[in-house]
Amino acid sequence: MKIDSRIIIAIGITILLWASSFAAVRASLQAFTPGHIALFRFFIASIILAVSALVTHTKLPALKDIPVVFLLGFLGVFAFHTAQNYGQVTVTAGSAGMIISSVPIFTAILATIFLGEKLKLWGWLSIFISFLGVSLISLGEREGVEFDFGVIYLLMAAIVAAIYFVLQKPYLMKYTALQLVTYMIWAGTLLLLVFTPGLIEEVANAPIEATIATIYLGIFPSAVAYVTWSYALSRAPATIVASFLYLQPVLAVIIAWIWLNEIPALISMVGGVVTILGVFLVNKYGLSKGEP
Repeated sequence: MKIDSRIIIAIGITILLWASSFAAVRASLQAFTPGHIALFRFFIASIILAVSALVTHTKLPALKDIPVVFLLGFLGVFAFHTAQNYGQVTVTAGSAGMIISSVPIFTAILATIFLGEKLKLWGWLSIFISFLGVSLISLGEREGVEFDFGVIYLLMAAIVAAIYFVLQKPYLMKYTALQLVTYMIWAGTLLLLVFTPGLIEEVANAPIEATIATIYLGIFPSAVAYVTWSYALSRAPATIVASFLYLQPVLAVIIAWIWLNEIPALISMVGGVVTILGVFLVNKYGLSKGEP
């Protein structure tokens, strides 16, 4: 199908901002715990979206949809970002971006389980290739041949993101992208309040660079990018929109190199290429026609 320029621009903004988030998280981890980064980040995003809601007179969600809103908030905010932040304690920004790029793999698996799509032999082979790549990334994140368990957190984040993308799609027919993202981020931020103890002390003692990085996360990869992503998802098939995630790990490596002077080990880079190859193959040849 033909995708107009507004959707392409929205996807481009999203991918660029999300790619930059991996370096920003690593910069924030110099002073903040993973839970505090998530809470601080989405507290800022919630304030921005609250101002937007007042200006645009955003209506509240239907009462029957509130449980779904909290489920989306749990998946898209609480679970995903907590897992990603803990994973990035030991995994470099570029490698984290490459692992998160496996989201379309899990989307394909979910489509076969819940939406009746057929995963061909090529699909299963492609999934194996991607996980082989993730294993190589893990080995490259440690000196010597040792598995980095931060990768497990990042794989959990990728699975959660796939579930979030699939569940979100039907509600974008009922609410605008801005409305649904606003509800979801507010709900997720309420859940993140469990990390409140100690946050004020960390903010008071953090170097300015770490604080700015976290504020950046709240404004751009959160408030802005979630809206642009949902806008694109509401106007194009999920499989097509998700395929643009191929660009995210490449940009994540470049941004981490510029921002943090951080370059993944050679074996991690090879693993990233293998992972992305598997993701490409499963989307190109692995699934029967249909949209998850």
